[in-house]
Amino acid sequence: MEFDTSTPIWGQLVAEFSRRIVTGTWPAGGRIPGVRDLAGDLGVNPNTVQRALSELERRDVCRSERTAGRFVTSDTARVDALRAELAQEVADDFVRRAHGLGMTPAQAQRLIEERWNDHHTSPAAGE
Repeated sequence: MEFDTSTPIWGQLVAEFSRRIVTGTWPAGGRIPGVRDLAGDLGVNPNTVQRALSELERRDVCRSERTAGRFVTSDTARVDALRAELAQEVADDFVRRAHGLGMTPAQAQRLIEERWNDHHTSPAAGE
């Protein structure tokens, strides 16, 4: 994972870990890898990973069990809500950028539909 130097790494990890949860890489109810393993894989300080995971706990996306580690919430409604939150952020960014380019809502909608169809009909769809 490459990090953006303009944003705190722990915040980027929150986004990445959230993505892993909503895509099922870390399934609902599943165990999350340990802090040291994640830190080693990502090349970051374990305290940074700990901070990101603590934030996910605060958001009720995962829970910590004293001797067993951390687990993704089993509440699929919470996972769906997280997916909606992430999608809203992406949509807001797109709207801001499209507006900045002088696009009309109709042009932006047409672009989304075209890109959506391209991604769902190509051999790479679903990757």
